[in-house]
Amino acid sequence: MSVIEYEAKVLGIDVALVARRILDKGGTDLGEVLQRRYVYDIEPGDLSRWVRLRDTGSQVTLTVKEIDSDAIGGTRETETTVGDFEIANALLGKLGYAPKAYQENRRRSFTLDGAQLEIDTWPRIPAYLEIEADSHAEVVRVSALLGYDESDLTGENTTKVYARYGIDLSAITDLRFETS
Repeated sequence: MSVIEYEAKVLGIDVALVARRILDKGGTDLGEVLQRRYVYDIEPGDLSRWVRLRDTGSQVTLTVKEIDSDAIGGTRETETTVGDFEIANALLGKLGYAPKAYQENRRRSFTLDGAQLEIDTWPRIPAYLEIEADSHAEVVRVSALLGYDESDLTGENTTKVYARYGIDLSAITDLRFETS
């Protein structure tokens, strides 16, 4: 079953400041994980729909993402849990799906007043805050608790966020954090 995602991002945040604001408002820190994902085209050239296989460290999910608009609530997801990241990738390969990209990000998760908040750090761009709740109004309300107006929010997907920084994410087939 597809569900509408009610989420928005606040771009270019100060990670420590936002984490402190969330905690000061009574939020709960759920910790940080490294997320890994493979992204697959459903139809080459169609940037409005894709398959994502994601490993959060505690769960592996397979998701079809469908973008109707950049508005809060403009994305539909159909998602299920799968057992193993690499085996699921191999199964998708047997069905004819080759990943167009491998991507990593670090995610620090919080809950606050019924909403899920994520501080996402991706390679090559500034960190952002993602707020997900049960409705558009709830996303706006929780963002206001943290001092953000609705005009500070964007519903753009990560590909469009990268484009804001002059980076074509669709041209990057391997996006990971540099190791020293």
